[in-house]
Amino acid sequence: MTKIECILRPEKFEQVKEALSKFGVRGMTVSQVMGCGLQKGRTEIYRGTEISINLLPKIKLEIVTIDNRVDELVKIITETARTGAIGDGKIFVYAVQNAIRVRTGETGDKALE
Repeated sequence: MTKIECILRPEKFEQVKEALSKFGVRGMTVSQVMGCGLQKGRTEIYRGTEISINLLPKIKLEIVTIDNRVDELVKIITETARTGAIGDGKIFVYAVQNAIRVRTGETGDKALE
């Protein structure tokens, strides 16, 4: 099992979610987060004073899937979320030791079905 964790632009999330749904992804966790990277925030004028906003709103998407679907999911996310500009996000891939469905006690890949 593998966990795919993505940091995305908020405006691209719905497109990514629809593309993943078409591929058959049934479960995901979504969080609204703040972050910065190469984009380094932006500068705004507030009441005549210039202020720097370092942390920008992002969406964190987490999916745990069986190993043979990882490459396809990463490709779908990458192609759908890409704008070509700084700030498109990152994808992290982690090995998952086990998963347990709380309701039934199923473990491993069966817990993901």
